Amino acid sequence: MLGPVILAASRSDRMRRLISAAPVTKQVVDRFIPGETVDEVVPIIEELTGRGLELTMDVVGEDITTPEQAAAARDAYLQLIDRLKDLELGTEAEMSVKLSMFGQALENGHELALANVRPVVEAAAAIGTTVTLDAEDHTTLDSMFAVHEELRKDFPQTGCVIQAYLFRTEEDARRLAASGSRVRIVKGAYKEPASVAYQQKAEIDKAYVRVMRTLMEGEGYPMIGSHDPRLISIAQELARRAGRKLDEYEFQMLYGIRSDEHLRLAAEGHRMRVYTAYGTDWYGYFMRRLAEKPANLRFFVRSMVSKG
Repeated sequence: MLGPVILAASRSDRMRRLISAAPVTKQVVDRFIPGETVDEVVPIIEELTGRGLELTMDVVGEDITTPEQAAAARDAYLQLIDRLKDLELGTEAEMSVKLSMFGQALENGHELALANVRPVVEAAAAIGTTVTLDAEDHTTLDSMFAVHEELRKDFPQTGCVIQAYLFRTEEDARRLAASGSRVRIVKGAYKEPASVAYQQKAEIDKAYVRVMRTLMEGEGYPMIGSHDPRLISIAQELARRAGRKLDEYEFQMLYGIRSDEHLRLAAEGHRMRVYTAYGTDWYGYFMRRLAEKPANLRFFVRSMVSKG
């Protein structure tokens, strides 16, 4: 299985240098990350929303090492919100944030991350949109959920992400489904040990379906993060059985992957949100996209060979 190898490489400074220096890399990265600055992605936002799609925007970058970098990440999101305000899109364009970018791993990281993310959530609410807290590796989740709970006291629309491959997730889903939360369910894209996570695809898929059922039958707003046609069909059936209307849940897929499916679901009346990342610190995000799906890795390798 290449996925774990690629995920390990995503933490390697040596691999970062090698891949970043490859002449073809930028061309391939552009498939998944449409720009490095707000100015570069605004046309993408306008194009996608003009085609009936919604977005969740992610400023890429995770492994910050100083409080100053955490503050810079906060400011990058505030700059994005400034531009979204001008577009007047409301919840058609929300934001996803990783608390590691806001200082979670630093000294007093929990308090620092909360202090940095709160102004972003406040600013998002002021322009009529929302923020979702992304899930990272399992060691960070208790802190993420605590930040989520704290933010929801003032901003109940704040969302969070749960990962089907973790053993703990079914319990987390039951708690969140009863709370009226906005919850995105994904399979999971970090290298996790067998002591905390399912390792086989079949086991992960079964867990994903169990968690989806819990969310669909609960009181929250499920956000189905998957490109898998089978899981998408199961989600539609679970929503039908739970009596949910088309605007009472949504699908989410990554920019650059199955774009035709984005448009098909939107044309059927589903809320279809495209996870759109931008920024200069793209390496970790890009490597996880390669690890998630063999087709992505094949695309990258073919491009390197053809340009070599």
